[in-house]
Amino acid sequence: MRLKSVPPGRGVAWLRGGFSVFAKRPFVFAALFAAFLFFGVLAAQVPLVGTVVLLAALPLVSLGFMLATHRALQGRFPGFGVFVAPFRRSRRHSVVLLKLGLVYAAATLAVMYLSDLIDGGTFDALQDAMAGSRGGGEASKEQIGELLSNPRLEFGMLVRFGLAALLSIPFWHAPALVHWAGQGVGQALFSSTLACWRNKGAFAVYGLAWVGVILGFGVVANLLAALLQQPQLIALIAVPAGLLFSTVFYVSLYFTFADCFARGTPQTPAEALPGGDAAGEA
Repeated sequence: MRLKSVPPGRGVAWLRGGFSVFAKRPFVFAALFAAFLFFGVLAAQVPLVGTVVLLAALPLVSLGFMLATHRALQGRFPGFGVFVAPFRRSRRHSVVLLKLGLVYAAATLAVMYLSDLIDGGTFDALQDAMAGSRGGGEASKEQIGELLSNPRLEFGMLVRFGLAALLSIPFWHAPALVHWAGQGVGQALFSSTLACWRNKGAFAVYGLAWVGVILGFGVVANLLAALLQQPQLIALIAVPAGLLFSTVFYVSLYFTFADCFARGTPQTPAEALPGGDAAGEA
C-alpha cells in the first residue's frame, strides 16, 4: 500500500464517516461492541492471564471493526464473524496477528508498570477509593481528596496517558496493514507510525473533533438536566452516551486507515483491496 498525505480537514470527515456508517446499522455495531465488552468481563475474571489476553486482543478488535465498517460500506451484514475472519486466511497471517497482539500487550504492561513506579501506586489507590465512595463511604471521600492532592499522582497520570498515546501511534494502522497489505509486525508498526506522522494534522483535527462532540454532549446534557430540574439525568444518560461514542470511534477507524493509504478507500470496491474481495472478508 502506498502511503498518502491528506489535509487536516479530513479528520472531521473520519468522525462524520463513523457516525454515518453507525447510523446505518446501529444495533449491529452496538452488538459487536457489547460482545467485546462481554469478552473483556470474562477475561478480567482470570488473574494476570486474562489481562494479557484482553490486551493482546485489542489490536484484533480494532481490525474486526474495520472489517465490519468495510462490509457495511459494501451494503453487507457485518456479523460477529469479523472478529475471527482475519484468522481464516493462512497460518502465517494468523501468527503475525497474534505476535502483533502480544507485542501490544507487553508494551502496555510495561507502560502500566512504569507508571505505577512513578506514581507509587496512587492511581490504583484512587480507583479503589472512588469505587468505595460510590458506596457512600465517608472515609473513601477523604482518601480521594488526599490522593488528588498528591503531586506523584499528577505526574504519574501525565506519564501514563502520555505513554499510552505514544503507544497507540505504531499500533493505529498496524492490524489493518498486516491484514490487507500482508506486512510483518515490524514493517506494520513502522508504516503506521509514518502514516500517523505524515497526517498528524488530520489526526489532530480528528482528536479535537471528538473533544468537541463530547463537550457538546456535556453541555446539552447539563442544560437538559437543569431545565427538567433532574440532576440525576446526567448520570443516567452518561453511560449509554459513552458506549455510543466508543462504538462510533471503533467504526471510524476504517476511515483513518483508508485515507492514509492509497488502496482500500471507502469508495473503492472490495475487489480493489489487496488480495481482492477475500482480503475484505478473511
